[in-house]
Amino acid sequence: MGFVKSSEEIDSYYRHAVREFPGAEMLGLLYETRPQIVSRLLPPPLEPAAEPWALVYICRFPETNLGPGYREGAIFVRCQYRGEIGNYCLSMPLDGSDDRIFNGREIYGFPKKTGNIHLSRQGDVATGWIERKGVRFVTVTANLEVKMDQPPLKVGPSFLFKFMPRADLKPGFEGPVLVVRQKTEVEYHAFEMGPGEIAFQPSPFDPWNEIECVQPITSYYFTSTNRMLPGEIVGEADSSAFLPHCFARTDWGFER
Repeated sequence: MGFVKSSEEIDSYYRHAVREFPGAEMLGLLYETRPQIVSRLLPPPLEPAAEPWALVYICRFPETNLGPGYREGAIFVRCQYRGEIGNYCLSMPLDGSDDRIFNGREIYGFPKKTGNIHLSRQGDVATGWIERKGVRFVTVTANLEVKMDQPPLKVGPSFLFKFMPRADLKPGFEGPVLVVRQKTEVEYHAFEMGPGEIAFQPSPFDPWNEIECVQPITSYYFTSTNRMLPGEIVGEADSSAFLPHCFARTDWGFER
């Protein structure tokens, strides 16, 4: 377990190409936002889907096949890439071990940062919230009225970006900006849905309130076993067009 890994340690790492999350609990809310918001937030070559939808989830992973569990939240907007419908992840706070940040951010491109995340359920009401830097910037409440075997909508893959900032701190990147497609399989154990609410508080570090909720579509809560499949590189982005979108993983780093 030193700085330089043995061949046995390397083999053990790559045997876990499928990341497994048994016993997952997930609260989510799907809502309609404004088409112009989605268009502004999507980096080319991603394009808006027909529906101007956004999705927020807050979840608890009790355990993983890589190590201890953690809590996580995320916000996505609906998009398409080369005709395939999917979702673009704008932000993904994580409450747990920092090695889970490496797994999602450096490998796939999920914009992970540390935060404080809460998820609870009392009766037919599930509640979750996320805080960072003293601001509880999102709260989700679901009133669960209907039990189903499967969700009525398929989520589709996540589209993400991998890139390396320039070492000389000039605008741009070392090498290409890669477009990543990643899919997670979900084995549902129980699925419930019903009306829900979402509330945003402005934060300069987590501006989720930019993705305005015009109206909630539905909220849901489920337990499951999730299997995060290996990603694939499916294209490249224009570096200049992507530059304004690349700072989601940082808090700028020059606050006084």
